Amino acid sequence: MARPVILFTAAWADLPLEELARRAEEWGYQGVELACWGDHCEVQRALSEDDYCQQKLDLLARHDLSVPVVANHRVGCAVCDPIDGRHRPLLPDYVWGDGQPAGVRQRALEEMIATVRAAQKLGAAVVSGFTGSGLWSFVAGYPRPTQQIIEAGLDDFARAWGPILDACAECGLKFACEVHPGQLAFDLYSAEAVLDAIGSREEFGFTLDPSHFHWQGVDPVEFVRRFPDRIYHVHIKDASLSLNGRSGLLNSALPPGDPRRGWDFRSPGHGGIDWEALMRALNAIGYDGPLSVDWSDPGMDRDFGAGDACHFVKRLNFPPHTGERG
Repeated sequence: MARPVILFTAAWADLPLEELARRAEEWGYQGVELACWGDHCEVQRALSEDDYCQQKLDLLARHDLSVPVVANHRVGCAVCDPIDGRHRPLLPDYVWGDGQPAGVRQRALEEMIATVRAAQKLGAAVVSGFTGSGLWSFVAGYPRPTQQIIEAGLDDFARAWGPILDACAECGLKFACEVHPGQLAFDLYSAEAVLDAIGSREEFGFTLDPSHFHWQGVDPVEFVRRFPDRIYHVHIKDASLSLNGRSGLLNSALPPGDPRRGWDFRSPGHGGIDWEALMRALNAIGYDGPLSVDWSDPGMDRDFGAGDACHFVKRLNFPPHTGERG
């Protein structure tokens, strides 16, 4: 099982793709999960300019990099989120438009369909991203939402994402929803509800990022076992807990890296995740897709971290047992 080790380009979106591709090759990566911001993948140019996608592919090929996954988390959020000023810097101007929420959501939906078509042109098999959530503000808050409110939020998601999944079916791609706090699917049971809401459509599965489970107290291995046929993509990112009787899991609205927080992201291998157990679980379900380093660590230089993470994942990426058992 030769799972490629790739780099999610989001943390380097401030760099031109040409520069990042050179660095990614030096760090030892075999491909990229191409973010649809910065100049890494401009969705409308990918569809309107005949040579845009081929030029991107040629650039990456010069550095022996493939593109198995295209990611558009930022626009995906706006499909179902209640729209406010926080979304303005995340969205292309043509998606934001006049900022009226209904129009922003509709244009975000259309942009996600366009992202699927751009990913097809780039030869990717998976589009990864967020769905947005009209329910997140109710999680662990007061007053509690009624069951009717929860059902309405899930119905809204199913209506909005139906056309995007139709585009995935037409293009032969999968959408991998990243299970993440802030989204409709943020843990095991909420992921079940989201899958039920869209009738378990084959086009819809999950991006597993164990860092988002770790601080919630959810075992990512159990998630893999619960959804063995729906793990369409895997992010490699670590997290560390630092609960000391004063800090809490909600982090007190403190920024990343603040020592008063209860948890923070870490470069792979520098946190608390049991990576060997996760690799064994992925081997058990036959996952052979890429392992994508989604790098984040407020206490480490990102270029050092990217190289260190690549070496770590390659050592970790052991094949399953194939001989006689005994």
